[in-house]
Amino acid sequence: MGLSETHRAIEAVWRIESARLIAGLARMTHDVGLAEELAQDALLAALEQWPGAGVPDNPGAWLMAIAKRRAIDHFRRADTFQRKVAELGRDLEDHQETFEAEVVEAVDDDIGDDLLRLIFTACHPVLSAEARVALTLRLLGGLTTEEIARAYLVPEPTIAQRITRAKKTLAQKQIPYEIPQGQELAPRLASVLEVIYAIFNEGYSATAGEQWTRPTLCEEALRLGRILAGLAPDQPEVHGLVALMEIQASRMRARLDAHGKPVVLLEQNRALWDRLAIDRGLAALRRVEELGGQDGPYALQAAIAACHGRAVTADRTDWERIAGLYERLAKVTPSPVVELNRAVAVALAFGPKEGLEMVDALEADGALRNYHLLPSVRGDFLVRMGKLAQAKVEFERAAALTRNASERELLLGRARELDDAVGGA
Repeated sequence: MGLSETHRAIEAVWRIESARLIAGLARMTHDVGLAEELAQDALLAALEQWPGAGVPDNPGAWLMAIAKRRAIDHFRRADTFQRKVAELGRDLEDHQETFEAEVVEAVDDDIGDDLLRLIFTACHPVLSAEARVALTLRLLGGLTTEEIARAYLVPEPTIAQRITRAKKTLAQKQIPYEIPQGQELAPRLASVLEVIYAIFNEGYSATAGEQWTRPTLCEEALRLGRILAGLAPDQPEVHGLVALMEIQASRMRARLDAHGKPVVLLEQNRALWDRLAIDRGLAALRRVEELGGQDGPYALQAAIAACHGRAVTADRTDWERIAGLYERLAKVTPSPVVELNRAVAVALAFGPKEGLEMVDALEADGALRNYHLLPSVRGDFLVRMGKLAQAKVEFERAAALTRNASERELLLGRARELDDAVGGA
């Protein structure tokens, strides 16, 4: 295997194993920041040794064994070796254990609970939303600081600072490295799901930049969601989020045309939708129903997405059911954005006049004053009502509010089309 091939193999192994490696080390050290440093040390050892010795048969176990040795050295230097040895439950002082024995122990570690602990720690509510996202992508996604910065169009030093501050906050606040229990579980799980869905949404509809979608972020969020579903199989909202992301991700190929321009949902070529992803989403939704969690916020959003996924053509969409699901969602998690989406469903089910009344009420409230989709939706309703000049103004207003270049061009294009229509009338 050539040097470049070995480096590609190491990169692939790191993406697969880094989360489990950091999770196991964090359990032993009770310090997420130290755990990541030890894991990075093991990665450097792999970069030094594998090109000459070859990739080991069990690379994850090899990395864990090296990281544990680094941990021992660290604790010895810190004059806490004996105490940490007691915590680890191993007599390592005389270094009589062989490397092979260390590998066997690393293989035998139960990583399921460790990964859950790491997920709950990285997504702890004590951290800001931005810090939780960055730390999760770093520790659980194995992404470099540069990759995270590139995905979010944020300067690399900013991301590095967020991650550093997050790890310091966890240490200063003495956040326990544990799986929350009892009444604490629900709010902590909600924080985890919020982080994963935030990552997915930024990939599905980028808030800024030139590109409308960033598939890498969607893929990473789905991977994290699937891992969480495997670790917490009895939590219906976890399956609800996975169902929602699977069904939404099924549309990725249809969301851009041949020139890379955005295509809105009702105009997409549904033959391009990934039916296997939809089937996976529907299977996850059935699991939600088996667990009795149909009224969870992610489950309800997944049920809405499923209405679209089941419709072979746009005109066969069950908009009355979608409007009803949004009404239920508004009771569970009331928000102006949910109301805006409900207005769209109501307009398509019962006519644009009813939807416009709801949007006008939202505009009067002012909560969505700077949200570009409100004038965009209002423009759609006005087009359906034949009020083209007013609709043009709304699309231009929406274009001025969005920070995404592709979406801005889409909205300005709609305004130009109406300008031509009005001029030719």
